[in-house]
Amino acid sequence: MTEETWGRARNELLKTVGKNNFTTWIEPLRIVDLCDGIAAFEAPTKFTRDWVSRNFSEPMLHELRKAGALVERIEIRVAELRAIPAAELGKPKVRKPVRTHDEADLPGAPLDARFTFDSFVVGKPNELAHAAARRVAEGGPVTFNPLFLYGGVGLGKTHLMHAIAHELQTRRPDLRVLYLSAEQFMYRFVQALRERQIMDFKELFRSVDVLMVDDVQFIAGKDSTQEEFFHTFNALVDQGKQIVISADRAPGEIKDLEERIKSRLQCGLVVDLHPTDYELRLGILQTKTEAYRVQYPGLQLADGVLEFLAHRISTNVRVLEGALTRLFAFASLVGREITLDLAQECLVDILRASDRKVTIEEIQRKVAEHYNIRLSDLVGPKRVRTIARPRQIAMYLAKHLTTRSLPEIGRRFGGRDHTTIMHGIRKVEELRGADVQLAEDIDLLRRLLEA
Repeated sequence: MTEETWGRARNELLKTVGKNNFTTWIEPLRIVDLCDGIAAFEAPTKFTRDWVSRNFSEPMLHELRKAGALVERIEIRVAELRAIPAAELGKPKVRKPVRTHDEADLPGAPLDARFTFDSFVVGKPNELAHAAARRVAEGGPVTFNPLFLYGGVGLGKTHLMHAIAHELQTRRPDLRVLYLSAEQFMYRFVQALRERQIMDFKELFRSVDVLMVDDVQFIAGKDSTQEEFFHTFNALVDQGKQIVISADRAPGEIKDLEERIKSRLQCGLVVDLHPTDYELRLGILQTKTEAYRVQYPGLQLADGVLEFLAHRISTNVRVLEGALTRLFAFASLVGREITLDLAQECLVDILRASDRKVTIEEIQRKVAEHYNIRLSDLVGPKRVRTIARPRQIAMYLAKHLTTRSLPEIGRRFGGRDHTTIMHGIRKVEELRGADVQLAEDIDLLRRLLEA
């Protein structure tokens, strides 16, 4: 039954993710168990496991539920190495025909067909990033190089990267557009070193017209990869080729990233995707609901449900979208109208997690807004009093409103040592009794964050 269910889900995934994505990422997976609400899979490599978990777990979950599986989450582990059967020993390896450089496929990551500009919901927190991405996607002369997009998890960085690539492929099919993660860049670089094909690697990566690298913070601390990335970056800029980069924080705040790379990344347009506000979250839910009305015809949605979700699930768009996906699938399976009661029943774990979590990123954003300073300055190295004091208040709130350890808080504040965090917290505790304004600010911020 497990194999049959997965077989039906696989057939649907082939349609939804496309043949290339299916062949590269879904086909190598082997389902090993489906019980207690967990669908367990084996992937051939750690890289495949991580990529599928990050990019395809939601579609897999959705299709398994459509196929009738009572599954709550996907779990993927790396398959153990197996002994080679005796029958296979001595067989000659089948080599792929060698391609010329012009015939070679760009070694990029697959694009998600769902991540287009049409499906990206624009609001105040992301309007600048969206406008900049649109400009790059026009494929005209390079106006800022690189475009650097940064922000927390689930705020739309990867969506915009995929949208740029899709748009460029449509508008300028003559351009060689390469999108990949920083992890994949490193993997290809190490592979080229191992196979003594480093010159082919250099030629291939420096022949593109648009290079797009996601999650660039991954190469921090990896000296050889940073060296090659730096030279690739320079070669493309010198040729007037467009570069688009994303990360989870601003260039200057990525610990263990070489200073010369930080400087290069800051030469273009650096854009922060802020955490979503209520209006943007509601807009995202409304947009996805329109698509689900086609997929689930006849399913009724009661008034107030979307507003409830937009208010309660506020930290991560992926979690928000995943909650809506689960809600529609569950209502379809049980044949019930989507009401507030059903939403609370179906999403009890997500709502409970959202209730008890105030994130460090939310604290930083609220404090930066309250004191009218840049978020990048709040977590950056500047020590002027107008920034240092709000930073200490944010550290204090992070200690009292989250369960994060001092070292973890330090990492979120630009990689600071935990003793620095402890000093900031103690300083605020000392000042609260004497500084009335500071005490009022803390009380106000605490109410806003716990509301």
